[in-house]
Amino acid sequence: MLDGASTPIMTNSRTIQSIPEFLASLPYWLEALIGVGILVGAAALANFIVKKVMLRLAPRVLPAGSADLTAIVARLANIVPAIIISRGIAAVPHLPSAAVTVTQNVISAFIILTIVLAIGAALNLANELYQRRPSAASRPIKGYIQVLKILLYAGSAILIVAALMEQSPLLLLSGLGAMAAVLMLVFKDTILSLVASVQLTSNDMLRVGDWIEMPQLNADGDVIDIALHTVKVQNWDKTITTIPTHRMIAESYKNWRGMAESGGRRIKRSMLIDQSSIRFLSSDEQAAMRRFALIDDYLDRKGDELDQSNATSVDAGGDPVNTRRMTNIGTFRAYVEAYLRSHARLANGMTLIVRQLEPTSQGLPLEIYCFTSTTAWSEYESIQADIFDHLLAILTEFDLRLFQEPSGLDMRNLMTA
Repeated sequence: MLDGASTPIMTNSRTIQSIPEFLASLPYWLEALIGVGILVGAAALANFIVKKVMLRLAPRVLPAGSADLTAIVARLANIVPAIIISRGIAAVPHLPSAAVTVTQNVISAFIILTIVLAIGAALNLANELYQRRPSAASRPIKGYIQVLKILLYAGSAILIVAALMEQSPLLLLSGLGAMAAVLMLVFKDTILSLVASVQLTSNDMLRVGDWIEMPQLNADGDVIDIALHTVKVQNWDKTITTIPTHRMIAESYKNWRGMAESGGRRIKRSMLIDQSSIRFLSSDEQAAMRRFALIDDYLDRKGDELDQSNATSVDAGGDPVNTRRMTNIGTFRAYVEAYLRSHARLANGMTLIVRQLEPTSQGLPLEIYCFTSTTAWSEYESIQADIFDHLLAILTEFDLRLFQEPSGLDMRNLMTA
């Protein structure tokens, strides 16, 4: 049986009795090139095998279906061929020592970078898994992960430079003391944002999905992302407003989460009553009001109260101007309150008030203050419109008028009258 050392190799000019003799007969540069090719081929083969094995085993250990998991495996698989090249480059014949040293330094830096990128992908995977939890919206960790990444990348940068320069990392760190002021200036926004993120999270001031209003920054919509440096708000017109995180602490904003959690949304709107249409009701008109079933109790109670008050008055039986009487605005106000309390889409357990505000030159504001039983925007607007449709239409039944600025039609009717 023949082995490689004794097998003759045929060439055009002569026969060489062994492989070492054949290699020794090659030029130096070609011998070095062959060695580098063999080393690269071995590294590529190792990379292929490791990726195949790790891609099969990783989903069994870690949750599958994540792009970050694939990134972690791909990054870590690159370490094995890098180590093979770093260890084997010294065995390649006829390579300059400087080339070997530079290659080993670059490979060391590459290994550090690969490990750091794999850790960064692992942090992304941890954040992705955490966001699947029900409490993730109220306690986001994305800001903390970004801080860890900044520290990780800063430390890796020092290690990479130290590996390339063949210097101790402590030597490089000793020079950072003089740069502390510059670093504080460069990372000012990062430090402020970190403090703001901690306060927002610890005090539960902001969550993903909250509806916030921040007029000074033209933000009015849902929070879709809370990061270390920015908070993204998707406005109702589908535009995106990006707010620096530290401004969420330094400036005021309105969070509508309380409204959403309460289950009711407030209606606060006024009807401007023409004050010249306000008057007392006669006895016949009071009797006619009995046709409104909603105010039967009010008419009975108010009638008894007025009769008792007028009976004990010193001026009882005198001029009607000295007695208390029902008014059309008071009766209408009682009707509005009774109508709202009987409305099926309003929250009965929440505040419900019908009140008069201070009269203005545009009329007497009759304000309605109540809460719907839903917080959905479209349903809320529909309920509110339905209520005011009815009240505006029935207002004339109480001989009341809304105030309205004169229009062109009013002026034309006046001129033709």
